[in-house]
Amino acid sequence: MSFLSCFISGISLGSIYAIIALGYTMVYGIAKMLNFAHGDIIMVGAFAAYTIVSTLGMPPILGVLAAVAVCTLLGVTVEKVAYKPLRGASSLAVLITAIGVSYLLQNLALLIFSANPKKFQSVVNLPALKLAGGELSISAVTIVTVLTCVVVMVCLTSFINKTKKGQAMLAVSEDRGAATLMGINVNGTIALTFAIGSALAAVAGVLYCSAYDTLNPYIGSMPGIKAFTAAVFGGIGSIPGAFIGGIILGIIEQLAKKYISSQLADAIVFAVLIIVLLVRPTGILGKKIHEKV
Repeated sequence: MSFLSCFISGISLGSIYAIIALGYTMVYGIAKMLNFAHGDIIMVGAFAAYTIVSTLGMPPILGVLAAVAVCTLLGVTVEKVAYKPLRGASSLAVLITAIGVSYLLQNLALLIFSANPKKFQSVVNLPALKLAGGELSISAVTIVTVLTCVVVMVCLTSFINKTKKGQAMLAVSEDRGAATLMGINVNGTIALTFAIGSALAAVAGVLYCSAYDTLNPYIGSMPGIKAFTAAVFGGIGSIPGAFIGGIILGIIEQLAKKYISSQLADAIVFAVLIIVLLVRPTGILGKKIHEKV
C-alpha cells in the first residue's frame, strides 16, 4: 500500500506541475518566449486566495475566484507592459525582462506580506477517501487536484480545437506573419494566451498551497522551475506533452523521495530530464522544426 499511496501522491503533484506547465507551453508555442515570471504568478494567486480566505474570512470558492481574477489581470498587464514592447527584440532581452519581472513580484510580495511563512487554509474541506478497508487513504485535495487537471486538459484542448480564438492561437503559433495577413489580431491572441496561462497558474498555486499548507513569497520558484522542466520533458509547445511530462515528473519525484533520498529527489528529477533530452532533444511529444533557408 505504501507504493500505491506514493504513486497516487506523485500523480497529484504531477497534476499541479502539468497545470503550471500548460501556461509555459502555451506562451512558448504562441509567443515563442519563455515566461520565467510564471512561477511568481503562482505565488501571487496563492496570496490572493490567502487574503480572501484567511484574512477576510470569506468562503474558499471566493478565494479561488479572486486568485484567478488577480492572476489573469496580472498576466495581461505583464504581457502588455513588459513583453509587448519587446516583440521584435532578441530572446535574450525577453529572458532578462522575464527574470526582472520575477524579482519584482517576489520583492513586492516581501514588502506586503513579509518573508515569514503563512499558514495556508486549504480550499478543499472534505473528508479523505478510504480504500482497501481503510489501509489506503486518499486526501480530498489529491482527488480534487487530479480531477481539476483532467478537466483543465479537456477544456483547453476543446477550446484550442473547436473555437475561433483557439484556431487563431494555432494560426499564430504556426506563422505569425501569415496570421496577421489573414486578419488575426496577433497582439490580442498573445494577450489571451497570457490570460489563460496566468489563470491556470492561479489554480495551480491554490491547489499546491492547499496540499502543503505553507505560503511565502518564494513558494512559486521551485514548482515553476519543475513545471518548466515538465514542459520541456513532454515537448515544449505541446499541450498533451505538458500534461504527460507533469504527471511523469511528479511520480518520479515522489518515488525518489520515498525509495532513494528526499534530499536527492530534485537532482534525480533534473537528471532524468537531461537523459531524456540527450535521447530525444524535442521531448516526448515534441516535433522537429525544419527552418527554411
